[in-house]
Amino acid sequence: MLPDNILFSADPTNDLLAILQKKNYSQVAVLTDENCRRHCYPLLERALPPHQVIEVKSGEEQKNLDTCTYIWQAMTEQALDRHAVLIVLGGGVLGDMGGFCAATYKRGIDFILVPTTLLAQVDASIGGKLGVDFQHLKNHIGVFQVPVMTLLYSGFLKTLPTAELRSGYAEVIKHTLISDRAMWDVIVRNSFTDQDWNTLVRHSVAFKARVTTEDPTEKGLRKILNAGHTIGHAVESYLLGSNRRILHGEAVALGLIAEGYIAEVRGMLSPTDFQQLYRYILSVYGKVALTEEDIEAATTLTVQDKKNKGNKVLCVLQEGIGNARWDCEISPEAVKEALRFYRSLQI
Repeated sequence: MLPDNILFSADPTNDLLAILQKKNYSQVAVLTDENCRRHCYPLLERALPPHQVIEVKSGEEQKNLDTCTYIWQAMTEQALDRHAVLIVLGGGVLGDMGGFCAATYKRGIDFILVPTTLLAQVDASIGGKLGVDFQHLKNHIGVFQVPVMTLLYSGFLKTLPTAELRSGYAEVIKHTLISDRAMWDVIVRNSFTDQDWNTLVRHSVAFKARVTTEDPTEKGLRKILNAGHTIGHAVESYLLGSNRRILHGEAVALGLIAEGYIAEVRGMLSPTDFQQLYRYILSVYGKVALTEEDIEAATTLTVQDKKNKGNKVLCVLQEGIGNARWDCEISPEAVKEALRFYRSLQI
């Protein structure tokens, strides 16, 4: 059973209209970017009452407090009151940032997420994690707040470039690796281009919704969703700060291999399973080029990870395929060794 605030929609125009009519909001604003305004907004526009559109530039590099200031300023100039709603139409970056702006504007107004990317639909829009990057540290400033509704429409996936679809697929892979061996066996039999996206989106949403409902503020079980993210986020943050941005899914894919290596070294993941894991991920994503300097710098950034406790760097490690353990302490030396292993792999 999905929570009441998650809706798979075959008709997002009418479903959004029904939500707005039921809530009877005083004002409506739409936050989007230039791509979603062109490709997705026209579908919803006719369902909306009189409203204002706040447009920001797309991209992870825009996910910062400067952009939040622009959004808050626009909401202020539109005189949105505490009975208004912000509809966030976009991918994971926009959902994280728009939700954060809504949750903090006048101590919080309602917001509706309409995720338009695979990454946002299977991961970012589920569970109420909101926030922005700070000094190139991923999601360093943020809050927990669930939207009044997340409206999931698979038709938006047809508007995506292949690179964006592939980025979201990393979270699908992650969900199978930590929860469902049978589904992992299904996806590895097919290439990236031959996946059944409707089935995979529903599987991921159901899994993440169950986990985040049981542990909404990440005190225990929810930490499992950070698989691949401790090392992946560190590399992503470092490269973003070096003007060598990679997509979030590429970083997670790298992180799943690197953290899988540590699990294999510790005897938690069999050599056979680990080989299958990294070969499949490499077949989809290729490799991110890393120098020894990159490895050193990214390793340093793992100490800033939000899952850490005291001076301990904590991450999620595979316990076979379909299971994982959270709060596993890893050393800087282990991170460097894992990234060097990743760098050594041949495609």
